[in-house]
Amino acid sequence: MMIRIADNFWISDDDVVFKASRSSGPGGQNVNKLNTRVTLLFDVPKCRTLSEEQKQRVLAGLSTRADKAGVIRVVSQRFRSQKGNRDAALIRLQQLLQDTLTELPVRKRTKAPASAHQRRLDAKKHRGILKRERTMRILERGEDQ
Repeated sequence: MMIRIADNFWISDDDVVFKASRSSGPGGQNVNKLNTRVTLLFDVPKCRTLSEEQKQRVLAGLSTRADKAGVIRVVSQRFRSQKGNRDAALIRLQQLLQDTLTELPVRKRTKAPASAHQRRLDAKKHRGILKRERTMRILERGEDQ
């Protein structure tokens, strides 16, 4: 079976390992006896569906989640059931991989129009005139007193 990451991108179930452990938080008596917390491990270097360039992008983008061997860890303990946490961890992995593998468009630098440049200069000149006039009025008042 395959796990869908994007419209045209899938990873194999064999590339993902789930481990269950005791969860903290709510759950009543289940907290002490059931392993509902799920840790998903995704071994990026061993993934056969990713190209080398994609592997590098994933490891660079998710460097805080990956260990030295390149295994990405996603933990979920939001739900009281192991299945719920398993599904939540898979969804989170999908989101993380989508975010790192989607290429952002290159920004095209644009030049400000000449009219906008002139408007800015006119506004600066006007502001300077206002300040100069204000200073003159204060000085005139000061001489009168």
